[in-house]
Amino acid sequence: MSLQVVILAAGMGTRLARPLPKPLTELRDGRSIMKQQIDNIKMGFGDTCRLMIVVGFKLEAIIERFPEATFVYNEFYDQTNTSKSLLKALRASGDGGVLWMNGDVVFDPEVLVRVKPKIVADESFIVVNTSKVSDEEVKYTLDSDGFINELSKIVVGGLGEAVGINYVSSDDKLRLIQRLEEVGDQDYFERGIEVGIINDGLKFHAIDISDLYAIEIDFDEDLQRVNELF
Repeated sequence: MSLQVVILAAGMGTRLARPLPKPLTELRDGRSIMKQQIDNIKMGFGDTCRLMIVVGFKLEAIIERFPEATFVYNEFYDQTNTSKSLLKALRASGDGGVLWMNGDVVFDPEVLVRVKPKIVADESFIVVNTSKVSDEEVKYTLDSDGFINELSKIVVGGLGEAVGINYVSSDDKLRLIQRLEEVGDQDYFERGIEVGIINDGLKFHAIDISDLYAIEIDFDEDLQRVNELF
């Protein structure tokens, strides 16, 4: 069975204030954020993985650039957050686990090499960075067994940040779908994971990639920081 990979790219990206969807923002090396992601996916998993992109805002621009992908439309992209985009993608996915990422994360291709053993074992995980803990980012804590316990922007005493690259196993996917259905339209998908941990006992590993780069592009200063890497 080929790996299923989802890129969440429906949002309007208002904070970066670009005319096109944020994933199409050009990097210094000439590639867009999404092209860098897709290149990394192909490098890590070859051409056999099934790529699905959740689109919304100015979807035609993304579809034109990446016609090889399958597309899922979040028609409420201007009214909902990533919880509902991920929900649509998981509903549309086939059997098996799903790797997904936010469409605005520029990351080291080595990240996918590091998480590959967990994907092969079909174990759910959250990719994290422990080198910094910013108030505005999604933070996490661990339980006594080393699995993700809390996961949100309001976590107190967070051990690090979630970078926006995650995997749900085939066994956990249905329960995550159910929790994403329940959370609010403006919730991030992390809320669905957190509710699943609390109510269903879902087990998500924390995969530390602090020695690698994974930068979410929200503001021009983030883009400047990323471009220093290329």
